[in-house]
Amino acid sequence: MTLPADPRPLALVTGSCRRLGAHIAARLGESGYAVALHASGEGSVDAELLARLDATGAPHHRFDADLSNPGAVEALVPAVAAHFGVPVALLVNNASCFRADDAAIPGAPSLVRHFAVNAAAPFALAAAVAAQAGEDGACVVNILDQRIVQPPADQLAYTVSKQALAEITRTLAFALAPNVRVNGVAPGLTIPTSDYSAEQVARIAELMPLGRLPAPEDIADAVLFLARARATTGQLLFVDGGANLRRFERDFVHLGRD
Repeated sequence: MTLPADPRPLALVTGSCRRLGAHIAARLGESGYAVALHASGEGSVDAELLARLDATGAPHHRFDADLSNPGAVEALVPAVAAHFGVPVALLVNNASCFRADDAAIPGAPSLVRHFAVNAAAPFALAAAVAAQAGEDGACVVNILDQRIVQPPADQLAYTVSKQALAEITRTLAFALAPNVRVNGVAPGLTIPTSDYSAEQVARIAELMPLGRLPAPEDIADAVLFLARARATTGQLLFVDGGANLRRFERDFVHLGRD
């Protein structure tokens, strides 16, 4: 069912049903956006996210699309715009493919899998948003990773696909101007998985130049800043406790262990 047009600008956040994407989506909803949630597969939407969106009355709807499938990528933006009755004003390319290849040199299948989700899909979605942008234009924020400037020896397929997305960010900022702004946010370790102990996370935080790791709200605030920064395009904003200033030979999961 297509909803009547809402006066709020519409944000599409990929990979937004849980973890960092959920925090970004909630922050945008609280800041006046209608929010198109996205998931690549099965799984429920984070309960806290739904509560935060409902508390502000932000219209929201979930869309499922496998970002490794070009047809699903092509259909996503038109489906979102049709449902809400307005063009997408803000695209946050947050969804990522991350598979630990460790220190091994990845083969072609791993590279193709990572590039499909982490580079090709964000490119295609940005182009689709540009094609339907209204008179007020649109904004794209790509979620990168602090490792793009000083890459470790681990997860090479993931790393090089994020490096590609960083260059896509700068290239599309020029190619889609003046109607679409394209920027990137590069987080550091933000929401540790169960692979980390609390003691390990504390030791990793001490390794950062700022002596701390970013919180999810730090990343969400950076996305919102770039969404509103109408004179800014082609920029990469690192929100990582200063991690990009140091060289780490291994992925964070290998650091600070007993």
